[in-house]
Amino acid sequence: MTSEGSEDGRRARGDATRRKVARKAADIATTHGLDSITVGSLAAQVGVSKSGILTVFDNRESIQVAAVREASRVYRETVIAPALPSEPGKDRLRALVDAWVAYLMANTFPGGCFIAATTVEYGHREGVVAEAVRELKRQWLDFLAAELTAAHSDDPSGDAFRIDAFLNAGNNNCQLFGDDAELERARDLVLQVIG
Repeated sequence: MTSEGSEDGRRARGDATRRKVARKAADIATTHGLDSITVGSLAAQVGVSKSGILTVFDNRESIQVAAVREASRVYRETVIAPALPSEPGKDRLRALVDAWVAYLMANTFPGGCFIAATTVEYGHREGVVAEAVRELKRQWLDFLAAELTAAHSDDPSGDAFRIDAFLNAGNNNCQLFGDDAELERARDLVLQVIG
């Protein structure tokens, strides 16, 4: 018979393992893709046995979905939350772009923007992982469109598309050429869209 304290301890250890594995999986997804994630490679990189990982995750697919959720959490904390105190509309959009550039310059993920990396990889696929990636992208575009509506944009969806395109190009070029100036260029172009 186990005591309540030992059950709480196991739960806490399981939660810690879950977070640690999900974060490492999100990191890997930005450099090698969600498809490259394996239980064996995660075990080696996070110092948890395969059986320890499979105790908290049912399968590889659940790890991939957890990676998307973890990336979403990180994105909300590092990109969205810093912008929220700003006035809705143009002020918040400017703060959002500044937070996005800071998120990439801080190398929050080793391969740049998680959303950019995974939407290309999963754009043509079906299933729960693809749907998690699509939902993350939808939330981002919807957030941009809502702020553009508050900023009185004539075409919130079109402007959200343009902003997202410039940010993706900045991320891609920064990753490819190793030059943060590409992020500054993306910021300047986005600010022109915001007005």
